[in-house]
Amino acid sequence: MYLGEVCTAAGERWELQLKGAGPTPFSRQADGRKVLRSSIREFLCSEAMFHLGIPTTRAGACVTSQCTVVRDVFYDGNPKYEKCTVVLRIASTFLRFGSFEIFKSADEHTGREGPSVGRNDIRVQMLDYVVGTFFPETQAAHAADSVQRNAAFFREVTRRTARMVAEWQCVGFCHGVLNTDNMSIVGLTIDYGPFGFLDRYDPDHVCNASDSTGRYAYSKQPEVCKWNLQKLVEALEPELPRELGEAILAEEFDAEFRRHYLQKMRRKLGLVRAALEDDAALVAKLLETMHLTGADFTNTFYLLSSFPAGPDSLDVPEFLDALIAQCASLEELKLAFRPQMDPRQLSMMLMLAQSNPQLFALIGTRANVARELERVEQQSRLEQLSSAELLSRNRGHWADWLREYRARLQKDREGSGDSDAWQAEHLRVMHANNPKYVLRNYIAQNAIEAAENGDFSEVRRVLKLLEAPYHTEGEATEALEAAGAGGAHGGGHSYSSKPPLWAAELCVT
Repeated sequence: MYLGEVCTAAGERWELQLKGAGPTPFSRQADGRKVLRSSIREFLCSEAMFHLGIPTTRAGACVTSQCTVVRDVFYDGNPKYEKCTVVLRIASTFLRFGSFEIFKSADEHTGREGPSVGRNDIRVQMLDYVVGTFFPETQAAHAADSVQRNAAFFREVTRRTARMVAEWQCVGFCHGVLNTDNMSIVGLTIDYGPFGFLDRYDPDHVCNASDSTGRYAYSKQPEVCKWNLQKLVEALEPELPRELGEAILAEEFDAEFRRHYLQKMRRKLGLVRAALEDDAALVAKLLETMHLTGADFTNTFYLLSSFPAGPDSLDVPEFLDALIAQCASLEELKLAFRPQMDPRQLSMMLMLAQSNPQLFALIGTRANVARELERVEQQSRLEQLSSAELLSRNRGHWADWLREYRARLQKDREGSGDSDAWQAEHLRVMHANNPKYVLRNYIAQNAIEAAENGDFSEVRRVLKLLEAPYHTEGEATEALEAAGAGGAHGGGHSYSSKPPLWAAELCVT
């Protein structure tokens, strides 16, 4: 529900929007209400992303009441009453890729079509408004040629989207529902639902419990964003010829994503001088090592800033101990890879795959069964592994990568000419690109549970921490850290700790 827009003296334009304020003339069957649980998550995460330096909508306020609605949180037939809440959202615009799909012609499979199919006059109006308002340089450069203007506009949208998703990948952010209606036309992170930040690094991590096929898995986010841009190309035709739009997409997206991602990863590793061709391989091997050892994504990068980079440093064994402490324990791995299917169900699916592969394919469970078989196999291997063997294996993996990393840092240092100046810049860049705090699911859950019991102090405490994600010192931060994040579950965890075991059971939909 729009309240309007504010234009500042500096020329900024901010749209004000209420989410959860009730039904509007454009509502479908639902009640238009938002609940406290999801409102706090959106409020905290949009602010967290802003302070991480990632383009995002903002949260201006979060207001709750005694009114309640019934919600089946996990879609499992166990509904409960939850408090109604309204979030005030702020952005330059809330227009999305999906806004242009109102002109979509009838789908060949479903027969569904957009409500404004055939109304190219409205599409022209929308393009004129979007380009003129939010891309004024593009409008000025191509005022006499609408096709070239629209091509330049789409090129910029493609680049912004590529940079945005590269930023996500570099902080371990998973959106959860990356359909075209959740893609901002100006390259903002928008619509925070079942999002999550990676804890144990897993490229196949799916943060949305209802995403059974893994379409929006962490590693697939760049690919899905590119797919959504293809849908935008189709929605802009004929004002942007499809062939031209597809050529721009092929030329720009992958190249811009790789460039921005690698540039950001170099900074996360403290490489401040000339880029080398082997840097991509160094990053890939780091991620592979994190995956093999179940390392915590945020804490591993944060810890690397304290790596003794000197060629003659004697502190490597101590650093290695600290790094291995961020790897998953045997207990954590067994919990993470526990089978999800009843053995009888899995057996039945395997029999069906053998006897009637066509029906098995139609059911659409091939990916689920493959993942379940992988879990069973992994679980079997873990049962044969001792904690000491796991520790030794992890130590070997990290020792190998750290040797390569140290050699690369030495090359970077040699290229500077001034070792002390290089060390200072190296640390400054790493501290500015590797957050200590992100909105882990268990931290959000503790804040939600306290708020549902009428105590909003934890929400405020978490918000304060997230406003300074890169800070490592300061009395205010230390005081907040001292309060811990034990919450209703206890445990007294620090906000920057690896998540406790109970957090593995959290289900977000």
